[in-house]
Amino acid sequence: MSRIADVERKTSETDIRIKMNLDGVGKYNISTGVNFFNHMLESFSKHSMIDLDITADGDIEIDDHHTIEDVGIVLGEAFLKAIGDKIGIKRMAHAIVPMDESVATVAIDISGRSYCNMNLNFKNEKIGDMTSDIVVHFFESFASSAKLNIYGEVQGVNDHHKCEAIFKAFAKALKDAINIEHDQMPSTKGVI
Repeated sequence: MSRIADVERKTSETDIRIKMNLDGVGKYNISTGVNFFNHMLESFSKHSMIDLDITADGDIEIDDHHTIEDVGIVLGEAFLKAIGDKIGIKRMAHAIVPMDESVATVAIDISGRSYCNMNLNFKNEKIGDMTSDIVVHFFESFASSAKLNIYGEVQGVNDHHKCEAIFKAFAKALKDAINIEHDQMPSTKGVI
């Protein structure tokens, strides 16, 4: 079974196309117009081993909110399409990732229900050219579209390190959760 998706979304604020291969090698081609966000998505792809091709054209002349939010939405939609019937997946996983003085913890449950609880506490308004408070909203948008639970927290001093650690922990936890381990539906309900 191939776990691949190609999803597009066009609004008056953004035009986004995402191709995703859950069983890839961490190959990426990412262009969102927000350089630090590109860096985070590249790190996510590399550490999850999920191939990503992301093209986003948004109203970044206003700010980065719509672009980052909508990439989260479309990335979640692509994930939901690519994961398919979820037969055999591990479903729940977590990762703890250090980066210099920072450490991030992320737990995932591909539950069929959306919930996001992130405790990031960035100090600065911006991380590179990206607004720091949009990071939580990106994960909320992804969780909502992908129909999964994400819990994350990070401790540290440097906002760049903290943000990169949370994206890497997200990558590691998600890769583990999508791993096929058996041939059953991982739910007592018989459906996710």
